Amino acid sequence: MARPDRLFRLLHLLRTLPPPVTAARLAEETGVSERTLYRDIDSLRAAGALIDGEAGFGYRLTEDPAVPPQMFDRLEVEALVLGLAEVQATGDGALAEAAGAALAKITARLPERVAQQVAHSVTLVYRYESGRRASELLAPLRQASWDEVAVDIAYRDAEGRRTRRRIWPLAVAFLEQRQLVLSWCCLRQDYRKFDPERMEGLEVTTDSFRPHRVSMLRDYVERLRRGG
Repeated sequence: MARPDRLFRLLHLLRTLPPPVTAARLAEETGVSERTLYRDIDSLRAAGALIDGEAGFGYRLTEDPAVPPQMFDRLEVEALVLGLAEVQATGDGALAEAAGAALAKITARLPERVAQQVAHSVTLVYRYESGRRASELLAPLRQASWDEVAVDIAYRDAEGRRTRRRIWPLAVAFLEQRQLVLSWCCLRQDYRKFDPERMEGLEVTTDSFRPHRVSMLRDYVERLRRGG
């Protein structure tokens, strides 16, 4: 692991593991010797991280340089916890993990009183259909949308007919019970919504549709608002 990546990993561990975290645990998680771990701790401190502790006692991150100073009131804390918990409950694996990391980053930079409100929020997210997550195909589809490149999909429609399509993924819409990929369909030469659960495979291409995504998405959303 490259040193910059290792330092980011170490900072993430200090945010998320129950403190104090021993040097042995941190060294194991980052794949280095304890001697190297001590040097990495010193590097993070030099970069502005306030890390309490020392060898033999464990470490605790008390101020995180990666997140600018924040102050939230109690209602904002509730909204933050609820929103990120919703993503953790319903997003695909990559998005759920990112939501957890984002909450850890923000919490690590909050004053202790507000951080306690995050830890003991009165608002919870619960799903009766446990384990129901978004399709893992959403991760490459989101990336293709950011990169503005076409995706070839094998698709099964509502009647069970199978077709192959080339689409330009414009955005992912999270509905109450499912997700839809708002796209331009190169086969139909029109806007279409695709359910990732009906995709039987996909291949990200190098065919770029940049810089059209933003304007096309705006046009498509406007059409949907008009009932089109």
